Amino acid sequence: MIEKHAERLLALARRHGATDAEVSVETRRAALTRFANSEIHQSVAEDTVRVNLRYVHGRRHGMAATGRLDDAALESLVERAAASARGTAETDDWPGLPEPGPIPEVTGASAAATRAATPELRAGVVREVIAAADAAGVGAFGSFATGAVTTAVLSSRGVRAAQTRSDAWLVTVHMSPDGGTGYAETCAVDVADVDGAALGREAAAKARAGDHAVALAPGEYPVVLEEYAVVDLLAKLGRCGFNARAAQEGQSCAEPGVRIASDLVTVWDDGTDPAGLPTAFDYEGVGKQRVTLIDRGRCAGLVHDTRTAAGAGIHSTGHALPAPNPVGPLPTNMFMAPGGFSREELLGRLDRGLLVTRFYYTNPVDPKRGIVTGVTRDGLFLVEGGEIVGPVRDLRFSQSYLDVLRGVSAVGNSRRTLRGWYGGVSVLGDITVPAVLSDSFRFSG
Repeated sequence: MIEKHAERLLALARRHGATDAEVSVETRRAALTRFANSEIHQSVAEDTVRVNLRYVHGRRHGMAATGRLDDAALESLVERAAASARGTAETDDWPGLPEPGPIPEVTGASAAATRAATPELRAGVVREVIAAADAAGVGAFGSFATGAVTTAVLSSRGVRAAQTRSDAWLVTVHMSPDGGTGYAETCAVDVADVDGAALGREAAAKARAGDHAVALAPGEYPVVLEEYAVVDLLAKLGRCGFNARAAQEGQSCAEPGVRIASDLVTVWDDGTDPAGLPTAFDYEGVGKQRVTLIDRGRCAGLVHDTRTAAGAGIHSTGHALPAPNPVGPLPTNMFMAPGGFSREELLGRLDRGLLVTRFYYTNPVDPKRGIVTGVTRDGLFLVEGGEIVGPVRDLRFSQSYLDVLRGVSAVGNSRRTLRGWYGGVSVLGDITVPAVLSDSFRFSG
């Protein structure tokens, strides 16, 4: 259905005088159930559409967007995009719109159960979370979202790409009356893979274990980073490091061929892997390529969109974001190779260190060196002799995430798929990671 609207918009743009045009149409059906103080208090749903038009006239190009599909809205969209193009100077390095190319066949991107998920289904999962909190004597807070996104990208060059994706995303924070907090999260294509009871128990146990936290002196500690923390490492480095635009502008913390992590770290991006939230193409309609980002500690590659690829003299790897895009291409389906250690074995290698559940409010302050500032949250524990001895209060840090990866001395043998947050970028991304042990993490207080 949305392809018909896109074809109509392309025809309108050509009749208006565009020498080239690209249309992306994305429809989203999303529903959300929120809970607080161990009670469900809100269930909402929305159907939205976003239409982007890139209008090209010679070496001038402009764009406009709308949230409607009626004739008047599409005609206005063309006029605004044309005016945007007329108001820009000719661009010498404009590579043009991408030519059509192969799009990989992707399986497991959408599940009927997720697309059809009802408020009652979500409420049932949330009640499992709340039951686990009640059993531990803590309060449950969070949300459970289900939805589906259909994306179509068409261009006057012959690009024709369309796909539907679904995702279910459950996040909960449990709060103890004695001060402890616990966090748990999961995301999946199929809502049937979301285990509310298991997540509830995880968050509740962490909250209770965090009661009566004590202050710990700032300093440098070896750390076991749980998967929630490792996701933040890779997401920030994905934006600051493996983004070809950042590299071409001299702002990247990564350079192909240079050692940036320990030999135990291998990271790649693969939109076709059904272990994550798969997608076949990017927002330019270019098929996704698997890109190795770190190969046994060495930076192996960067992700590209059409513009950065032209600057490098190569083809796009299929990592463009929706236009206008001030960020550049991003790896939005990242994976880290597992290792050989259980969680208990990772902790057992700590003589005296910290177990970190997750990071919060993190922001890059020196992208070139991969330095990020933030704070720990929802579970920070002192470990001595390989055993957790008690909770400690959250600590702030300004730490090079590259140095953390260089210090990795052991990697967990299981992985979790979680949502990826890239900082101000609204994309459906996922990161699949294990826990890791890093020999040094500096906390400032």
